[in-house]
Amino acid sequence: MNAHLSASVEDYLKTIYRLTLDETSASTNALAQQLGVAPASVTGMIQRLAANQPPLVIYRKHQGVVLTPAGERLALEIIRHHRLLETYLVKALGYSWDNVHEEANRLEHVISEELEMRIAAVLGNPQRDPHGEPIPSAELVMPIDASRPLSTLKSHEKAVITEVRVNDPAILHYLGSIGITPGAQVEALEYSPFDQTLELQAFGFQPKTLGAAITSQIFIEIK
Repeated sequence: MNAHLSASVEDYLKTIYRLTLDETSASTNALAQQLGVAPASVTGMIQRLAANQPPLVIYRKHQGVVLTPAGERLALEIIRHHRLLETYLVKALGYSWDNVHEEANRLEHVISEELEMRIAAVLGNPQRDPHGEPIPSAELVMPIDASRPLSTLKSHEKAVITEVRVNDPAILHYLGSIGITPGAQVEALEYSPFDQTLELQAFGFQPKTLGAAITSQIFIEIK
């Protein structure tokens, strides 16, 4: 990790990367909401990132911001740190999956590359973190992920949960309590096109109904 970059800069790069997974660019308003800062502060920061040498983002007023190749490599590096740390906390230290995000957020900015390599080696170079999110390789390449949102599952279709893109500990705790975790086999019992709710049953658990705000953040592979 580049020592001259602040934790705030790394958080911006990581957030821009995440927001541009599904969109062509990240808006200042979306960044402000995700980071909990004022839009004016976002504009000032991304202007500084664009003026960095080398530039870390490309910013066009009213068109949002995207990462440059240099910015993307740094984002992938901090994402690798974060997801390896979450995996280590769960597998080696006994943390629950709903109690690792903030710990990893604090540690991701300060671990050395040597510690990163040692953590990866001890864990057997895992491909996914405890939430099923793919871990960038040591070469900072993000694995290809062909999964699709749970919200696309229709009545009587079966699938396997591959990824849960949720950070809220309370939501993660609830999902765990109803069996919605990576690797779980699930079946859609009924889908409502009117309010996009999905009655879902994980193998070995009672059926539960989830709304689109949650099912759009859970990813699956069809059985």
